[in-house]
Amino acid sequence: MARKLKSDKVLFLATLLLVCASVVMVYSASAVLAMGRFQQPPYFFLLKQVLWAVLGIGLLGIAMRVDYRVLRRPIVIRSALAVSVAALIAVFFGPEINGTRRWFSIGGVGIQPSELAKVAVILFAAATLERRMESMDRVVRGLGPVVLVTGVVCGLIVLEPDFGTAFTLLTIVGMMVFAAGLPYRFLAGAALVLAPALAAVLISEPYRVQRLLTFLDPWADPYGDGYQIIQSQIAVATGGVLGQGLMAGVQKLFYLPHPHTDFIYAVIAEETGLVGAFVVLLCFGVILWRGLEVATAAPDRFGAFLALGITMMVSFQAFFNISVVLGLLPTKGIPLPFVSAGGSSLLINLLAMGILLNVSQHTSHRRAPVARPG
Repeated sequence: MARKLKSDKVLFLATLLLVCASVVMVYSASAVLAMGRFQQPPYFFLLKQVLWAVLGIGLLGIAMRVDYRVLRRPIVIRSALAVSVAALIAVFFGPEINGTRRWFSIGGVGIQPSELAKVAVILFAAATLERRMESMDRVVRGLGPVVLVTGVVCGLIVLEPDFGTAFTLLTIVGMMVFAAGLPYRFLAGAALVLAPALAAVLISEPYRVQRLLTFLDPWADPYGDGYQIIQSQIAVATGGVLGQGLMAGVQKLFYLPHPHTDFIYAVIAEETGLVGAFVVLLCFGVILWRGLEVATAAPDRFGAFLALGITMMVSFQAFFNISVVLGLLPTKGIPLPFVSAGGSSLLINLLAMGILLNVSQHTSHRRAPVARPG
């Protein structure tokens, strides 16, 4: 008799709690903003977030029921990459929003193709590393395709410009390659090559340099470039242990920029205090823990690399967003997975979590050979 497949309930529960927190906190953070700035009903962003959450959970359910090994097929990977690259190119022909071209609209619905591109590249990297893991000591053969595809996608994302997302994707793929067993000498060489390249990209735009300087001393310009991070830190500090209460936060009232998107964690900290902020952080910690468990117990290398890539995608974005809110990293527009308002991010992250949960259905106590050789 075939074994009944069961998903990781702890991983699913942590994800569901974050989505529920999103629905509550997006409404709390955006109700006044919707009326005052957008002349919309107070539940404007709430309804949109609920719709995306329902669609995303449906997508998660479908992904949980589709054997992840189907995603290994070349037609699936090539199609995902082709659609992602085409969409990344299409944004350059769309209107400029806040000085960037990261979105395009289909039927009035905004699409951010870089979100889909992250999953597509993770799929490609997982399939390629599975086949070429034994060739890690021959870098061109083992990593050539991964470097090429990642480089092209990251290059298009940087041109939007969106340095944060490109850096995130580069970090995810780097962790996957590291786990595949790339010799340390090549890792050191790659770091030496990439460091000046990343520095050149960083200083190529004056606003990126200014963000770095603001991070080092936000109080040098408290009403200008340092305004966001100062207001965020005020929100976190005034939350105390138990918070000001839901809907009772002050910083979201036109003090804190983007309270329902990039800085929603600051609203959570102000209104639910240290307790609420810790619960959200704990949920991401559970996703990291259980995701790595799935990766090490996956029945094959593809599942192991796929689980690792998805886990790092969610965890790294959460780490980056929370660090920005707390003033530990320079300001960058990376949303908090599952929590920040936004359809593209929520849909893609829930899709990715559905794939991870499907891999968890096939796990065993035997470790997959994804860990670095000892």
